[in-house]
Amino acid sequence: MTPEALLTPILESYKDVSDLFFVVGKPLQIEAGGELHAYPDDSEPSILKPTEVEELANTFINGMERLRRDLQESGACDCSYSGGSGRFRVNIFRQNGNHAIVMRRLNTRIPSFEDLHLQPVFREIIKEKSGIIFVTGATGSGKSTTLAAMLNELNQGSKMHIVTLEDPIEFLHPHRKATFSQRELGRDFPSFAAGLRSALRQAPKVILVGEIRDRETMDIALTAAETGHVVYSTLHTINAGQTINRILGFFTNDEQPMVRERLADTLRYVVSQRLVPKAGGGRLMINEIMGSNMRTRETLLLGEGESRSYSEIIEASIPYGWQTFDRTLIDSFSQKLITEETAMIFCTSRNKVRTGIDRARKLAGIDEAAANGMRLAAEPRLAAAGSRDGPSVDFVKLPSAG
Repeated sequence: MTPEALLTPILESYKDVSDLFFVVGKPLQIEAGGELHAYPDDSEPSILKPTEVEELANTFINGMERLRRDLQESGACDCSYSGGSGRFRVNIFRQNGNHAIVMRRLNTRIPSFEDLHLQPVFREIIKEKSGIIFVTGATGSGKSTTLAAMLNELNQGSKMHIVTLEDPIEFLHPHRKATFSQRELGRDFPSFAAGLRSALRQAPKVILVGEIRDRETMDIALTAAETGHVVYSTLHTINAGQTINRILGFFTNDEQPMVRERLADTLRYVVSQRLVPKAGGGRLMINEIMGSNMRTRETLLLGEGESRSYSEIIEASIPYGWQTFDRTLIDSFSQKLITEETAMIFCTSRNKVRTGIDRARKLAGIDEAAANGMRLAAEPRLAAAGSRDGPSVDFVKLPSAG
């Protein structure tokens, strides 16, 4: 069976498909709305056999020597698949002596800030003319989607050359005001370090590095940020503090003081994000945003301590659009986008979020009581008025009890 013949009925049967899992001994698993579903069912004939998964893996590898070598040497390889059913990022790996495949569905429509409901501070983020900006989070948390929206905004309003280094290319940006050069690992450049080094000679204003995986790439990315470029990239970290530690971890202890100085000069923003269950179904993106100010730079130079932490710095900078995960969870609960249970499961500080939820509940209760009071005050006036055009209603404030 060809990939297209397999994918078409699946995508017609389920909405919001994000991933497909081909694992020997299980039926094909489809992730839709954050939950796994067996396709077509859990019956014995649906269970995948080793030869079926291997045949599909060879179809995706398509004789490419680099992919075969990666699979043999590291036990996994990455490629892409495009067809009438859409575009997919494909990871082929070995597990328990058999081939396995995970296909991530890629959006063909480039999202806007409005589509993703990104905060106003993102319009400030894309105004940066130099430095490095990280969008971080676990696999599948929407990092590439957020970056695509940021590049899309630049494309709408800025005449510039943008070079992207991706594995694989996820969103194909049309040439609008900006000129895009989108390069794919393995097809257009051999490694992120080599691609980034050559990008410095391609006169870009903005460079997107799909992921920084090693010391050499991080070093070149910092150099690019120091020489007047804006560098966007991702890391698999869950918050600002962990992001800084991950960057430092690429370097030796002797190198770290110099790296701290470089980060203090070049780091502009760290945006960390997670996907949480949304009330009523689906998933909601929540994020933590930290920018650069005097306190951030001091903490980058000296490290966190009793008198300074990234979370406290972010809390103190809420008027500038920065926010912690916990603040985002409280705001989302207040807007009835998530449940209390979700907020408590995904929070960092249970005490802070509990206090915030109680305050939100109290405010909502006051508002409801005020509304009830206004309605009660209006009822006698409604009964007294009797014109054909309808009663005139005056809202009066009821005195508080006691």
